[in-house]
Amino acid sequence: MSNLHTPIHAPTRFKKKMAMIGPGFVAAATGVGTGDLVAALVAGAGFGLVFVWAIILGSIFKYFLNEGVGRFHLATGKTIIEGWQQMGKWATGYFGVYSVIWGFVYGAAATSACALAMTAMFPILPFWAWAVIHAIAGFLLIWSGRYLLFEKVMMFLIGLMFVTVIGSAALFLPNVGDLLKGFIPIVPKGSFMLALGLIGGVGGTITMTSYGYWLKEKGWKGKEWIPMMKLDSKAAYFMTALFTLSLLIVGSQFLYGSGIEIQGEQGLYKLSEMIGDKFGSVFTWLFLIGFWSAAFSSLLGVWNGVPYLFADFVRLMKKKHHSVTEKDPAYRAYLAWLTFPPMLLLFFGKPVELIILYGALGALFMPFLSISLLWLLNSKRIEEDYSNSLLSNVVLATCLVLFVILAIQQLVGLF
Repeated sequence: MSNLHTPIHAPTRFKKKMAMIGPGFVAAATGVGTGDLVAALVAGAGFGLVFVWAIILGSIFKYFLNEGVGRFHLATGKTIIEGWQQMGKWATGYFGVYSVIWGFVYGAAATSACALAMTAMFPILPFWAWAVIHAIAGFLLIWSGRYLLFEKVMMFLIGLMFVTVIGSAALFLPNVGDLLKGFIPIVPKGSFMLALGLIGGVGGTITMTSYGYWLKEKGWKGKEWIPMMKLDSKAAYFMTALFTLSLLIVGSQFLYGSGIEIQGEQGLYKLSEMIGDKFGSVFTWLFLIGFWSAAFSSLLGVWNGVPYLFADFVRLMKKKHHSVTEKDPAYRAYLAWLTFPPMLLLFFGKPVELIILYGALGALFMPFLSISLLWLLNSKRIEEDYSNSLLSNVVLATCLVLFVILAIQQLVGLF
């Protein structure tokens, strides 16, 4: 059950705060999917440890975005959808169209990533069957409406990711001097877009905007929780940086200079086999379990978080004033939309037009979030004490420029 009806007070002691960390880890783990694993491995394989700085910078940017979403929610008591409504009908309209198309395509992509790892570990069922099993497992867990159970499952998967991926990186510990050189911002010739992609892609998706709903489910309400929320976000994106750096280290120490290319999720499977050939089957399993944990935690985070956004959107369209919960009919309708219709894409392939539209709307989402937080957190509707600092504004403006460049690149690639 949610903590919504049992008010709790924000902890003031550091030890108590550390014990309560949770929603930020859920947001960060949801954002770190198999695409991030591949991007970090490709960067390591192609350029060694040159892009340590890009991963750290990306995690800092995502912290500011995540913290901005949390601060808006705690300082105003409003959800991000209500914030978009303040910005105008164009903002809520964009989200409404995006969420429907995104959910359909993402449902197939997320279950496919989980199925790839499971088929590699347990080839007793066909690929499509593993995809369907993961979709339904996520559906049943979230349908139960028990946030704390969901958070425990997510923390378990995060633990698995942490142990397996950081364990794999421990096999390839680099020279300290080489690692420190990676902190100096260098962009080798021909790698500018890869660097921008790493900065922009580390753990950043639509699910960042679900953070306010996860805070509410945890029972964190009001301005007194802002210091706790900041610590929660910092811990989460520190973990994200460590996790992605581990993959960069694996790519740089194991693949750099080998001429072997890692492409897509199939590449991760190929890499796990190569690690097994060199270090034994235990390490193949370690790597595949880490890959599966990343994929399934992303799936669960989306299955839990994005239906809140959609249900809130429906509530505002109907001009209702109730608070959205996991039992809301619109919440459950979107959960079903994520789970069942995308199964068709597993069997019939992905329609090209839908993928282009998905890519185009997706490319525009992170610039849209950056604009939203600059707009909302500098408005007169938010108390001065909780509005953006100069540093927040500089970082969010930098994020906006970065995401616009990445969006243009992605859109040009699509059409």
